[in-house]
Amino acid sequence: MYKQTLATLSVLAVLAGCSTTHQNPVDFVTYRDQPLVKQVAKGMNEQDVLTAGGEPSSRQHRKVHPGSCNNYVLNHEGSQQSYYVSFDGNGKVDDSGFMTCDQHEANDRSSM
Repeated sequence: MYKQTLATLSVLAVLAGCSTTHQNPVDFVTYRDQPLVKQVAKGMNEQDVLTAGGEPSSRQHRKVHPGSCNNYVLNHEGSQQSYYVSFDGNGKVDDSGFMTCDQHEANDRSSM
């Protein structure tokens, strides 16, 4: 049991270190097969994101940087998780992750 726990923690640490955004590695492992998580990449346009993930639960204009942000709710075995996809002023994906657009904006403001 101890070896399995240590191996799991090691994998999660590696995943966290490879991540370009601050995300909970458990969320990534749980939702990695969701189309938004699996297919959306920086530089995609909004239509490609809509094709991959469908209509968002909400859309909003970004306040810190030009562009917009789509909120999604991912579902897996009865659990729900917020997921955002952020677009720059040219309508291209510039970030995504396991939080809401508002939480992402708050992080952007605090890092300035």
